[in-house]
Amino acid sequence: MLIIFWYGVLHAMGPDHLTAIADFSIGKNIKKTMTVTLLFAVGHGVTLFLFAKLLQNVPGLQAYTDYGDIISASVIVMMGVYLLYMALSNRILLNKHTHDGKEHIHITFSRSHQHRWSEMMPALSLGVLMGIGGVRGMLITLGLVSHQEVTLSMVALFALGVMLVFISFGGVILLLNRYWLNSLTNVRRVFGGLGVGSIMVGTQMLWF
Repeated sequence: MLIIFWYGVLHAMGPDHLTAIADFSIGKNIKKTMTVTLLFAVGHGVTLFLFAKLLQNVPGLQAYTDYGDIISASVIVMMGVYLLYMALSNRILLNKHTHDGKEHIHITFSRSHQHRWSEMMPALSLGVLMGIGGVRGMLITLGLVSHQEVTLSMVALFALGVMLVFISFGGVILLLNRYWLNSLTNVRRVFGGLGVGSIMVGTQMLWF
């Protein structure tokens, strides 16, 4: 069980997972950052469990797991292009204003200031897609550890390891948001660098 937990930790440290979290949480406040990481982890863990059970009973479905990798890699590339475009254009806005007597910074991509929970949903969707692609590696690892069928407790430990890394990395992004993204110049540099990194990671996933 400990091996399964640590495999979840190592699995979550993949550059594709960390890049996805960074893409969706960069520039957001603590509530949105933590929501993004939790939604990504939940989507990832639930999908891994469901597809693990399906693949055990319907082996022919394994051929379709490749599409999860292709789609998620394509999304990461598109997010990278989007962030790079925003960094090179004048569409990123840095707004300082007060809520409940506290001044804070909002980074937006439009002239209107909006608070939308729906912008969190792509993180859940990408977590699901990457879960489909990652289920094969998880099944191989679990098969080496135990010859029994994949149980909910095994996947729960795996997902716990994944969630630990995701939340920890979300905390790093939160510190970046709070202490570095305090000027438009810094925002453009970080968004541009993250955009280039996302394109590289996504392209490598598609290539290999």
